[in-house]
Amino acid sequence: MYVVQADLQEKPETVPKSIQALDRRLSVAPMMDWTDRHCRYVHRLYAPHALLYTEMIVSAAIVRGNAERLLAHDAAEHPVALQLGGADPRELAAAARIGAAAGFDEINLNVGCPSDRVRSGSFGACLMLRPELVAECVERMRESTQLPVTVKCRIGVDARDDYEFFSDFAAVVARAGVSALIVHARAAILAGLSPKENREIPPLKYDYVHRLKRDHPDLAIVLNGGMAEVGAVTAHVAAGLDGVMLGRAAYHRPALLAELERALIDPGWRVPEPWRIVERLVPYARAQVQRGVRLHSITRHLHGLMAGCAGARAWRRFLSDVITRPDAEPESLFSALSSLEKGVAA
Repeated sequence: MYVVQADLQEKPETVPKSIQALDRRLSVAPMMDWTDRHCRYVHRLYAPHALLYTEMIVSAAIVRGNAERLLAHDAAEHPVALQLGGADPRELAAAARIGAAAGFDEINLNVGCPSDRVRSGSFGACLMLRPELVAECVERMRESTQLPVTVKCRIGVDARDDYEFFSDFAAVVARAGVSALIVHARAAILAGLSPKENREIPPLKYDYVHRLKRDHPDLAIVLNGGMAEVGAVTAHVAAGLDGVMLGRAAYHRPALLAELERALIDPGWRVPEPWRIVERLVPYARAQVQRGVRLHSITRHLHGLMAGCAGARAWRRFLSDVITRPDAEPESLFSALSSLEKGVAA
């Protein structure tokens, strides 16, 4: 397990070997309250080569708060990127340095979140209206670490959803030396739409992202937003993009990650059966529980384990009603699956 030590800012950075060739063909989006360390462990079981991302962590929390708790992660999660939120170049640089020393493989800056809480802190999607500040943040972060520094953004903000605005923003960030641009292909509407509505209402404009790749062929560009089928995902990569990033579709049906691992990266990879996932997860869960972690903190990420299979509803009911009990043990996951196989509601 990787943990942050008190004197990390004073230690020389050790660069993970994986950063020299991060594979961006498949990644899982940072999702607040979802992609914690336990979620990432589960996703790694489905896709050995996917690039995983932390939830967005505010740079001030890392620099001034409990960095050890915020940045702790399991070695099995690699390759894993740390996503930062913030707008202070010096603070972001300090947070990037701490994140690098904690063992992450990439540092990502969030310039796409439309929530009120983020906007009130003058970062997230509203930063797209200040491209020179974003560029300064990227430059300072790059000076503080040898890791790749990337940016996750939208195609625009409010009424500025024209291609020229998007292209100009990307050009400024590219000149700052960003290693990759990850684009949610919707504009962020900061006034009048909730974060959920911002994921659904603004129209997807995939053509903007493909056009940007043609205009900037040397910039790694990853597409995010609205993709839930293998064929649609692979078509974007075949058309020239460097990769795709899946969010809620992968969370609700993690087998999709395995299908994409096979389609994009390893033709020999097989979609794991649910019992295979449980078999590998139980020892991890047991170790975590012994450290004081609530079992539900881990199993809450398993609701999609049986998605599309007979018994999915009974499985979800088991996770909600049984595994949340104080006396529940990780091994009970085996008995629940066994019951489902016999057609008995758990």
